[in-house]
Amino acid sequence: MDNNQLGVQYMQDGNLEEAAKAFNEAINEQPNNPIGYINFGNVLSTLGENEKALKFFQKAIELDENTAAAYYSAGSLFFNNEQFDEAKKMFEQAIKKGLESSDNYFMLGLSLIQLNQGKLALPYLQRAVELDETDAEARFQYGLCLAQQQFIDEAMGQFEKCIELAPNYSDAYYNLGVSYAFKEDAEKAISLFNKALEIQPDHHLAGHAKKLIEQA
Repeated sequence: MDNNQLGVQYMQDGNLEEAAKAFNEAINEQPNNPIGYINFGNVLSTLGENEKALKFFQKAIELDENTAAAYYSAGSLFFNNEQFDEAKKMFEQAIKKGLESSDNYFMLGLSLIQLNQGKLALPYLQRAVELDETDAEARFQYGLCLAQQQFIDEAMGQFEKCIELAPNYSDAYYNLGVSYAFKEDAEKAISLFNKALEIQPDHHLAGHAKKLIEQA
């Protein structure tokens, strides 16, 4: 096992100090290999050392501008810093450099949503779901985006699949309930709001929506 693999193992175990040491060794052994810089940057990002982390991702890109993982890691850092336009650019670059991962399409979709470009986000969220059909969060966000673009039937299908994958996903029940309310099926909507409240008693949106329907 080389130092990069060893460092990844330490990261998975939550031992960031040993991970940093291993990645530092990897960089010393192969200073022209971008992987060590990406991995070290990911440790720094996890520790909240964002400016330092970005320098490592930039170094990886300098060494090999086709290292897609460096763009993805930089995009994630920008997203967490709420620099959504910068995040979008990085995730787009990652795709151009060949990163066909569900996570990258998902994060690009989320970045576009944050930039109030929901219509543009739809195909990326759809692709994320296609690449990983078991990702409940991706299905939920795709459903939410569909609903916001008035594709109610398609959104309901995604919320239902989300619930199949994650039976305790209270927000999925709530949004499915909103969809049924939109279709004027009050009984079904209330049952779904009740389910959301059963899972999460302090789900204020579900409680409020239920009251509104009952009063109506």
